[in-house]
Amino acid sequence: MFRGASSLSLDDKGRFSIPTRYRQPLLSEEQGAVICTIAINEPCLWLYPLSEWREIESRLQRLSNTNPRVRRWQRMLLGHAEEYQLDKNGRILLAPTLRAHAGLGKKLMLVGLLNKFEIWDEARWYEQMQADTEIERSGDVEACPELDDFSL
Repeated sequence: MFRGASSLSLDDKGRFSIPTRYRQPLLSEEQGAVICTIAINEPCLWLYPLSEWREIESRLQRLSNTNPRVRRWQRMLLGHAEEYQLDKNGRILLAPTLRAHAGLGKKLMLVGLLNKFEIWDEARWYEQMQADTEIERSGDVEACPELDDFSL
């Protein structure tokens, strides 16, 4: 289970290190295998442990690719999916196409979302957090029955 936001650096080759608190579970449970793909509706990347990604692929495979939206999702998610193996230092070398999609600069945010991570350019992450906060404060939010009775 992944949670929290970590500020990281992207080196000149396009590599970043997974924080040590996540590294051991990824190495022991996933043998260091992860999948990175583009996020569908936001300028960030999704990073999944391989076992979680296999579930996504299985669900996508069961959908009818005669539906144009299904084909778009398959093209976007599967077409950009890159498998990575954490190196001995817990680093991942992100493909240039993935870095370009998310507009990644030297500073990243790795954000744990339970079963996956989001990877953001740090400046964009803070802009997104500001926008999200303003939307929630305004009360002008889209309907979401799952959250109607959610209490913190």
